[in-house]
Amino acid sequence: MNSDIKNLEPKAIWKNFALLNAVPRPSKKEERVIQFMVDFGKSLNLETMVDKVGNVIIRKPASSGMENRKMIVMQSHLDMVHQKNSDTVFDFDTEGIKMFIDGDWVKADGTTLGADNGLGVASIMAILESTDIAHPAVEALFTIDEETGMTGAMGLEGGILEGEILLNLDTEDDDEISMGCAGGVDVTATRTYNEETTPDNTTAFEISITGLNGGHSGMDIHKGLGNANKIMNRLLFDGFTNFGLRVAEINGGSLRNAIPRESFSTVVIDTVSKEPFLFEIQELINSIKAEFSLLEPNLSIELKTVETPKKVMDLGVQEGLIKSIYTALNGVYRMSPDIEGLVETSNNIARVIVKEGKIKIGCLTRSSSDSNKWDLANSLRSAFELAGFDVEFSGSYPGWLPNLDSEILKMVAKLYEDLHHEKPNVAACHAGLECGLLGQNYPEMDMVSFGPNIRGPHSPDERAQISSTQKYWKFLLEVLKNIPSKN
Repeated sequence: MNSDIKNLEPKAIWKNFALLNAVPRPSKKEERVIQFMVDFGKSLNLETMVDKVGNVIIRKPASSGMENRKMIVMQSHLDMVHQKNSDTVFDFDTEGIKMFIDGDWVKADGTTLGADNGLGVASIMAILESTDIAHPAVEALFTIDEETGMTGAMGLEGGILEGEILLNLDTEDDDEISMGCAGGVDVTATRTYNEETTPDNTTAFEISITGLNGGHSGMDIHKGLGNANKIMNRLLFDGFTNFGLRVAEINGGSLRNAIPRESFSTVVIDTVSKEPFLFEIQELINSIKAEFSLLEPNLSIELKTVETPKKVMDLGVQEGLIKSIYTALNGVYRMSPDIEGLVETSNNIARVIVKEGKIKIGCLTRSSSDSNKWDLANSLRSAFELAGFDVEFSGSYPGWLPNLDSEILKMVAKLYEDLHHEKPNVAACHAGLECGLLGQNYPEMDMVSFGPNIRGPHSPDERAQISSTQKYWKFLLEVLKNIPSKN
């Protein structure tokens, strides 16, 4: 399948994308892809280095006639979100992505595709190995761990880069030029509980929620998509309130930056209440499916009888868990008052684990307003602390404040209009681009972000559009040719 990808146009991108996707590269496990990039740079006899946190930097001199142009930094991240369908057998630590072509789209077989941000990486590789593309002097910056903490961008020291302009290739709409992004903070709630012997005369069920779209917890958070953790909690709340349902285990969601697609729980009910419980829970399931019928047509909620577990949660902690998740906000908290249609602040209840006396709830709170980021984070903290949880904030990173006077922004926007005879969508986004962090140590660097159409990022439905990648490549080459001269 992957050999067919290499023959797509522009071959300069798709060949490198296929080579990149053969290398396992989940976040925080980038050792192999770092070595892959080092070997690539050295094979071209280009100056190649790895900084102290693992970012790879490759420098290439200007092409003939472009020596008087400003040096640019072309930047993308090496890691990818590792998500797969529950019935897909795949090991992200050892296997390369299995890709296929479906009409105008490149997709993966039951897993994330890695086009976020692999197409950006492949584009930079194409420029580095080119012999006939006009470009100024290039510093290729390949960062690590963008998806689970941005520690690569956070750890890049000032003084390493010399470029005056940064082209971030991590935007996912080909008509959009990004000039700003949201910051974020991880909110983690934990506590222990006593396991009690499961009462006699009970019947156990496994509740399975599958088939949701999932998606990017920033770019897709405003769409009203189903969150498997919140849907599961509705079912547990109803069963607990009306039938004394007891929880044995919960395993919902996965990564903080992915809207949860699946959740599974094991619960018990007094056997005498089995039939009325099943009747009422089915009524609730029907209502939930009706609510999401247009947005989540493949939503599946199933109950099946299973072997009765030996232990369940103690009632007091269980009640606090269910009510705190019900209280905690998921979705949009505030829209931007400055930019129409832009989400300013949001939260994703990404992960819920209840097992063997331990509870862990993981959220990702995003905002382009630092004060509102902490306002929502403290709201979540209050909800969980009232239920006896310990709450930790970690991985905080700043947003990228828009600069409407940016020289590169004006130039790139005009080039897009000249090339396509329509204005681009110049906007900030609710994702966590690395530009804000990079700007902390390089405050004078002029930045802009763009890229091809990628749909369903952070989910197994991720797909990259072939025709859009052709459009984007043509645009990128025009941008490189028109980088302004040195002062």
